[in-house]
Amino acid sequence: MDNLNQPSNSGSNQEQDYNLLIQHRHEELKAILAKGILPFAYNYDINNYSKNIKNNFELLENKDVKIAGRIMAIRRMGKASFAHVQDNKGRIQIYLKKDDIGENYDVFKLCDIGDIIGIEGFVFKTKTGEISVHAKSFTVLTKSIRPIPIPKESTDEQGNKVIHDQFSDKELRYRQRYLDLILNADVKEVFRMRSKIVTEIRKYLDQNGLLEVETPILQSLYGGATARPFVTHHNALDIDLYLRIADELYLKRLIVGGFDGVYEISKDFRNEGMDKTHNPEFTMLELYVAYKDYFWMMEFFENMIADLCKNVFGKTEFVIEGNKINFNPPWQRISMVDELKKRVGIDVLAASNEELIKILKTKHVDMEGGESKGKLIDLLFEVTVQAELIQPTFVTDYPVELSPLAKKHRSQEGLVERFEGFVLGREICNAFSELNDPIDQRSRFEDQAKMKEEGDEEAHQIDEDFVRALEYGMPPTAGLGVGIDRLIMLLTNQPSIRDVILFPQMRPQK
Repeated sequence: MDNLNQPSNSGSNQEQDYNLLIQHRHEELKAILAKGILPFAYNYDINNYSKNIKNNFELLENKDVKIAGRIMAIRRMGKASFAHVQDNKGRIQIYLKKDDIGENYDVFKLCDIGDIIGIEGFVFKTKTGEISVHAKSFTVLTKSIRPIPIPKESTDEQGNKVIHDQFSDKELRYRQRYLDLILNADVKEVFRMRSKIVTEIRKYLDQNGLLEVETPILQSLYGGATARPFVTHHNALDIDLYLRIADELYLKRLIVGGFDGVYEISKDFRNEGMDKTHNPEFTMLELYVAYKDYFWMMEFFENMIADLCKNVFGKTEFVIEGNKINFNPPWQRISMVDELKKRVGIDVLAASNEELIKILKTKHVDMEGGESKGKLIDLLFEVTVQAELIQPTFVTDYPVELSPLAKKHRSQEGLVERFEGFVLGREICNAFSELNDPIDQRSRFEDQAKMKEEGDEEAHQIDEDFVRALEYGMPPTAGLGVGIDRLIMLLTNQPSIRDVILFPQMRPQK
């Protein structure tokens, strides 16, 4: 039976054909019910998987196994049939013969591609050498009433393989991730690797003595980053609340409270644009360690990345977008100010805003007007340096205006002790020697409040309770934020953040 992609052109012949397929499956469903069989089972005990059977054929040959999975192909031959069943580990062929399963063979005739079935039988190898399961019993577990768009192959006149009806539309794959996972094994593997990477990060942090904690998602004040928040309303308290944009201020309160090292892997939310590296809901790792500074954190981070690469992938060198990337420490370290002086020939800290704007205009950078000096320097860095940072690189020492929560540089006026990690021109982490001077912190918050009054929607709010916490005393602290989604994009060589988020944000369909 042919299977078609779900059509979008209402009233077309394709839609009529598709609806006929659905109607036919409903008729099969009624026929199965008429035989007294429940086509939506409650449970089924399995004892093996396709991959294990194939990998251990010598041990399992002629042994009984019990498997379950989704039918992905059927070849009927009168009183016998072959089918390919896909389970959680892969695919395997099954062989069903009427002489072996009796009246149940008539039930199998009512099955289609997409149905989920259970098979109990023995392992054997066909005449063509394919490892298979010879069914001794068969059970319908779930009847699929909507056809799966299985791609078909043909060969053109030149002998080239041509694939038809492939489920390849990116937007449709993101919207119907369940179909994407059924039809594309490589997509499922990306998300397996995502889980392993996050598990390995947790393992590394736990082994280094950090405590995993949870902080509020709903906050009366948002902070810890420069971003626009999502706003919601709590009816019982009759107050507006914000979805957190970062975990920083609560985690540092815990350092004040006496924990020496804490971390959180969490969902954060920023009401910003969407592109290949931005989704409004994303996963962040934030960690804070008392009595350390940003120099220590650089070594900690590069060692953590190298460790997880070895443990998850068995290597630290990857080919990503055609570039050979080496995550072995030590990573390159460059100063933002020094690097800009090499590229544009001026000391950006000593330069006036007018000079910086003039340079940016020659590079055709769009500006809204009213940018702070720190923002102008950051824009200049983006267009002259960032894209060329292919190998893992730490960029250090940022203008104080860009970092209201970072400690002032111990030797360079106008800078803070901050670094960002870049790979292939993309930021994957951000870290500070954390500001623990409450007087300086209040002054920075007040500067941010002025910027907000002047129209900067991403400027930081004044958090009086956080300042009060600092007034009780926070030890010297190093902090780090890591964009988990971006890190996984790199390590799995995926071009878009939507390819590493199971259910990315999409515009609602009309």
